[in-house]
Amino acid sequence: MDQSTASNAARRNEDIALDLLKFVVTSTGVARSASSAPGFVAASAAKPEDHVQQLLALYSRCLRVVEGKGDSN
Repeated sequence: MDQSTASNAARRNEDIALDLLKFVVTSTGVARSASSAPGFVAASAAKPEDHVQQLLALYSRCLRVVEGKGDSN
């Protein structure tokens, strides 16, 4: 396999992992911010940095699954 083919395969895996991440996030509502209802106070919302770290960790898990390396968690 030449370098351009390997690069295309890696890019393809990254694109698939990103699509999987989008699916998981929209299906589970991970990206929704905490909101409060009248009479109820939402739990303290995570900082944006924490949210980004969670999304990056989820993307890493998606990429491992797409590459066939499974999920170690």
